[in-house]
Amino acid sequence: MGVGTGDDTVWQPDDRARAAEVESGTSFDLSVCLNEPIHRLGGIQSYGALLAIGADGRVEVVSSNCESLLGLSQDAVLGSSAEALFGADALAAVHRTLDAPTGDRGLLSLTVAGREFDATVYRADGRLVVELEPATAERPFVFSHFYPAVRAALAKLQHGRTVVDVCAAAVAEIRALTGYDRVVAYRFEGQAGPGEVIAESRAEGVEPWLGLWFPATDIPPQARRLYERNWIRVIHDVDDDTALLVPQVGEPLDLSDSALRTVSGFHLEYLRNIGVRSSMSVSLLNDGRLWGLIACHGLAPRKLSAEVRAACEFFGVTLSLQLAALQDTEATIARQHARTALLSLLTGPYSDLPGSLLANSDELIALVQADAVLVRFAGQTAAEGAPLDPRVIEALWGHVPPLAAGRVWSCESLAELDPAFVGSAAELSGVLVLSLDGGDDLVVWTRGERRASRTWATDPAQPVRLGPHGQRLTPRGSSAVYQAVVRGRCLPWTAGDAAVAEEFGSALRTAALRRASELSALNDELRRANDDLDTFTHVAAHEMKEPLRGIATTAAFITEDAPDLDTTTARRLGTIQKLAQRMDELINSLLHFAQLGQGALHPVEVDLRAATEQAMEVAGIRLAERAVEVILPEPGVVVVADAERLQEILVNLLVNAAKYANPEPPRTVAVGAVGATLFVRDNGIGIPQAHQEDVFRLFRRLHPRDSHGGGHGAGLAIVSRIVERHNGHLRLESTPAEGTTVWFTLGPEV
Repeated sequence: MGVGTGDDTVWQPDDRARAAEVESGTSFDLSVCLNEPIHRLGGIQSYGALLAIGADGRVEVVSSNCESLLGLSQDAVLGSSAEALFGADALAAVHRTLDAPTGDRGLLSLTVAGREFDATVYRADGRLVVELEPATAERPFVFSHFYPAVRAALAKLQHGRTVVDVCAAAVAEIRALTGYDRVVAYRFEGQAGPGEVIAESRAEGVEPWLGLWFPATDIPPQARRLYERNWIRVIHDVDDDTALLVPQVGEPLDLSDSALRTVSGFHLEYLRNIGVRSSMSVSLLNDGRLWGLIACHGLAPRKLSAEVRAACEFFGVTLSLQLAALQDTEATIARQHARTALLSLLTGPYSDLPGSLLANSDELIALVQADAVLVRFAGQTAAEGAPLDPRVIEALWGHVPPLAAGRVWSCESLAELDPAFVGSAAELSGVLVLSLDGGDDLVVWTRGERRASRTWATDPAQPVRLGPHGQRLTPRGSSAVYQAVVRGRCLPWTAGDAAVAEEFGSALRTAALRRASELSALNDELRRANDDLDTFTHVAAHEMKEPLRGIATTAAFITEDAPDLDTTTARRLGTIQKLAQRMDELINSLLHFAQLGQGALHPVEVDLRAATEQAMEVAGIRLAERAVEVILPEPGVVVVADAERLQEILVNLLVNAAKYANPEPPRTVAVGAVGATLFVRDNGIGIPQAHQEDVFRLFRRLHPRDSHGGGHGAGLAIVSRIVERHNGHLRLESTPAEGTTVWFTLGPEV
């Protein structure tokens, strides 16, 4: 577990790893072994020989043990023709093997100097490399003898229902196939994390490892990269005398694909310290990344034939596929479980997303077993669950990478991203982030630091073994090592967690689209209804005005043509004319109110003082009649509004101030602004609390029709409609006998 420097070949331990070594009493500098070029150690294990052939077909590099294995001296082999060594047909078979679509390495049988060998062939540094191991298996190789045992072993894997079940079956079968004394399945916690033994098969008397944990530094980054490249790695004897490659000129040959590659001295001492003489590792990969290992340990030297190694490699590939399928199944089951919870989470409108989701915060948190959940929507953040410092939440947003809508990102240690999170690790160590829109709208599940008791693969009574490079990394004997290594990390987010989050995002988007469709349909219906209403209003008004004109005109003609009418009849005719005139005025007010909802507004910057003075030209007569003093706004107050509609608001409110002025002087009305909110304040008769909402209804008057200057009750309704068209807000403050203040904005409040 370390911090990269941008170069994959250079690694430096981070503070937690160094602290772990201090806790274990080891003063060794981890970066020495963690940066070791283990693929270029310049040697191979001595039970096999190596030949590297140049582009000209001649041997350029050999192992120092070729005489004992091949019966040919290294001087005789160096510079010789590969065709002379293997024969033309065999060399052609080597090239065919490498050209076949079977990966970077190939296996075949070769004869050299009359001796039969199992050959592993690959390319490295522009050379063709042939590794030769003395043949030990039956010749010729018969697949039907080999396949039944492997098939039976693979069949047992199919019965496993969980990852642990499958791994338990796998370790038992591989131990039976290879004869090792201990075989364990080892699962990593994250790509660079420590590992746990989750399954084990062992011989009687061998120390159990099931449930033990190993620090991440025990398998350094360069070793993990080689495990991802090679499915199998065999060490037949930790005390083997390495066969050096000659000549030793320039950089050693790249043995990344080698089956015989020699072993780092650090790893050999590691194996000796845990009492192991031979070992084999089989990689378990998921999407090309190292998920875990099958680790095999022998208490005595053990050499496996090429066929057995091929069987184990085949077993590892199949096991990896089975584990990947199980994880996919678990993710599918998690999605299915999530769908049940999603039904109760997606009940609110999308426009009230934080509220509708957090109303069911327990279910939302339980989706991925989080400690808390954050919903960030339209620039606002809401949180539920374990309390989190708002400053830490704000700092988090700067570390979330860009995500496409519906995609997730997870982090198990925010402190590794930014040391500023170290102080809040107990409450917030890891996050699982779901992007709702591909932008800043997010759902974030959080987990605090995990505190767990772990049993480590150590024996406190056994001393650290000394080697030529000083103290080694193992064994260790303190649980404080684990705490030092994993402090600041949360419980890892699983593939199932990510699947549930993505399922939730998909369901949320589906619900949003469905509601958007429903709203669109409702808006279309509402638009049609409004159009019908506008049409009805205009037609009705037009059709009603014509008869009214006829009624008023007829009443006037009767009065003119019959001057000798009795008093009662004359009074009734006058009433008909007045009612017709009032009806005409009401229809005009109705038409004007309906027209306010049509046509586009034209917002411009308007000087509020000048607008008030202009409104007084219309309302001035009414104000003068009641001796109402107008207090103008301060100079320089500018508002953004449709100028004509603002005039209409001011005229209606100034006229109302005159109509409902205080019976006794002084009488005043003031126009002004507080920030973006405008006001018109008078000291008139006021409005009772019970009627303050009614006054904004069309044609709603609180006084008899002819009192307080008459009117139709449309003024404040028109003011409310204009403010609404500006997306503003309107409110009233009024006290009977003291006055009224109308507050309004002409745009969304900031």
